[in-house]
Amino acid sequence: MSGGDDHRKGLMLTVLGVLILTPDTLLIRLIAIDPWSMMVWRGILQTIGILVILALIYRADTWHRCKAIGLSGLFAGCMFTASTLGFLYSVEHTSVANTLVILATAPFFAAIFSYLFLKEHVARRTVIATAVAVGGVGIMVAGSWGGGAFMGDLAALVTAALLGGKFTIFRHRKDVNMVPSMAVSGVVAALVGLAVGAPALVDGERLLYLLIMGLVVVPVSIALISLGPRYISAPETSLIMLLETALGPLWVWLVLAEVPPTLTFIGGAIVLGTLLLHSWIGLRGERTPAPSLAA
Repeated sequence: MSGGDDHRKGLMLTVLGVLILTPDTLLIRLIAIDPWSMMVWRGILQTIGILVILALIYRADTWHRCKAIGLSGLFAGCMFTASTLGFLYSVEHTSVANTLVILATAPFFAAIFSYLFLKEHVARRTVIATAVAVGGVGIMVAGSWGGGAFMGDLAALVTAALLGGKFTIFRHRKDVNMVPSMAVSGVVAALVGLAVGAPALVDGERLLYLLIMGLVVVPVSIALISLGPRYISAPETSLIMLLETALGPLWVWLVLAEVPPTLTFIGGAIVLGTLLLHSWIGLRGERTPAPSLAA
């Protein structure tokens, strides 16, 4: 497969994964249980869902594929769990606006790590698009910015660095399918949640929402997003992840009739437009033939 085909495949996998992930916030609102119980149930179901996906694809070779992730995969899985804990801590100790804006810096961390550890050149358009998209996220939450505590903001910054680092590891091990590492993350998350306390019981409609989130939305989206860095750079993967921030509030608006502020629509449009333009320029560049030596 050519480099252009690889890049298109990476874009398609990552964008599809993020689109599937966008209802996640809505489902969390509908389930309405404490964060630690959510970690337990989400972690258990995430692990089951990912293992089922791997078993359907690889069948008898599933265990070999799981072992192939090595220490890098185990480390990436633990990093993802740590980023989840950092996110929960940040939301509890600072404003949601502060958390979202600071998390939007994950592509910058991915770019730095890719340059330092992978010696990978980061395209100028990716750097510019990241800056514009972060500005769009800033506009989305401008009305509620501020009023946060230092430790909560610091936790969000650490979370952004962990996310950037996770995608960099995936890019580094692009020769291996790192999806099983997210099953490791689910196990670790469930154990952490159980260490804090017994998980709350869920029944009725909330159980249905929990099963949809844990067995479909999370494992399918994570599997697709985890495959993205095999074909596109870690900064690009982190940049596309901002699409969740832009589209997530729309699901809450459509289902729960919570009308987002005007700034949310403006900022979301900037993020979405930036990602579309960034992808279009990249694909257009792949289709442009290189000039011949004679010319």
